[in-house]
Amino acid sequence: MSETTMTSAAPESHTAPDRTIRVSAVVMRDDAGRVLNVRKRGTTSFMLPGGKHELDEAPIDTAVREFEEELGIDLDRDRLRSLGVFRAVAANEPGHVVEATVFEHPLVPEAAAATPRAEIAALEWIDPLAPRDDIAPLNTDYVFPALLSNE
Repeated sequence: MSETTMTSAAPESHTAPDRTIRVSAVVMRDDAGRVLNVRKRGTTSFMLPGGKHELDEAPIDTAVREFEEELGIDLDRDRLRSLGVFRAVAANEPGHVVEATVFEHPLVPEAAAATPRAEIAALEWIDPLAPRDDIAPLNTDYVFPALLSNE
């Protein structure tokens, strides 16, 4: 993603609104290497389970809380491993960038029978090598390549 510097005649006290959405997300892979993804109601792109931080919430705590809210699965905080922090064009919010702190968690048996909860409309196990046009740029441009380079 390239960044453009813009100059403005606005006074120095004027600042542009922050267009960055900060989230935590979780990668969980099945035995075939597919990644669990979710699609929120009213959207078209699949993305990793996760969401926005609450006030003063650590990224790892956000990851655990959001995974449980969206899929009904309690993760073991001690088994989460940091994959990295990635920035990409937001899939469902035009004009915004998502900055995601991404963690990996080993597969848990409950994931095979997980059902969508909260704002989630669908879930799918997605092959990170399969070309698709319904996956969030965060995954296709950053997370999936990072996973594949770690194999």
